[in-house]
Amino acid sequence: MNRRTKIAAVAAALLITAGAAGSATASGDGQGADREAAALTGSAKLYRPAGDDITMSFDAHLAKDALPWEATGTFRFSHYKGDFAAAAEVKVDCLVTGGKVATVTGVITRGEGLLATAVGKRVGISVHDTARGRDRLGYSWMASNDPLTDEVPKCTSAAPFERTKEGTGDLKVLPWRFEYPTD
Repeated sequence: MNRRTKIAAVAAALLITAGAAGSATASGDGQGADREAAALTGSAKLYRPAGDDITMSFDAHLAKDALPWEATGTFRFSHYKGDFAAAAEVKVDCLVTGGKVATVTGVITRGEGLLATAVGKRVGISVHDTARGRDRLGYSWMASNDPLTDEVPKCTSAAPFERTKEGTGDLKVLPWRFEYPTD
């Protein structure tokens, strides 16, 4: 076999190998048939011109073939300004996504500051993962301004009315592909 033929054969083998590796990777990237049913991940700071430091972060997942109330993961939120301090870690108990909008609820497992007595309370947050990079968020306690007073059912929150602070958000919503029964 001459040198050109050998080079062409090696190049073809490399291309085939790279294509196969790319296909294997693609099946686990959230787009293939084996992907999880839905997810909400990332973190962002809310836009507040008065200087409040409000951060929300998410690691919520819905396994393939699971129902929304079988979601797993955690989310965290904190709010600091001057002497005001409130933070919580939440165990996810429901996740629903549609397009680039997600609603996640969970029960507070650890609270700090003004939320130290909130352990056991359910809260909800909604997210709109926008293409423009300034995601939006809403939260179940928006009407009362106090997560301790609201009784929140699973999978419930307010519309995503708040904007994230420019340059701080990397929220990602993986849309739920609900499969309708056929009979």
